[in-house]
Amino acid sequence: MYKIRLKKGDEVIVTAGKYKGQKGKITATHPKTNMVTVENINVVKRAVKPTQQNPQGGIIEKTKPLPVSNVAIVDPGSKKPSKIGYKLDKNGNKVRVYKRSGKEIK
Repeated sequence: MYKIRLKKGDEVIVTAGKYKGQKGKITATHPKTNMVTVENINVVKRAVKPTQQNPQGGIIEKTKPLPVSNVAIVDPGSKKPSKIGYKLDKNGNKVRVYKRSGKEIK
């Protein structure tokens, strides 16, 4: 199991590979494989046989996961990629912060 600092719903930018520069929201994290699924990025077409859930079969589009190392969270202030750090707030709770600006991640 890997520690993934990104969470579902975070807006990320792809920093490497075929989809470099594209932005999207995380729809799922996969800690066992150290990957994240980003909506509308890395969409592939797959041929599927007819099943009870999909009696028609045919070609479907599926979003495949990307390695965590190929994405970075987008800092909303500068609209640039940033790393994620941790700090303690006033109540002693651990919160995620943008390394680029130091602001708390909502």
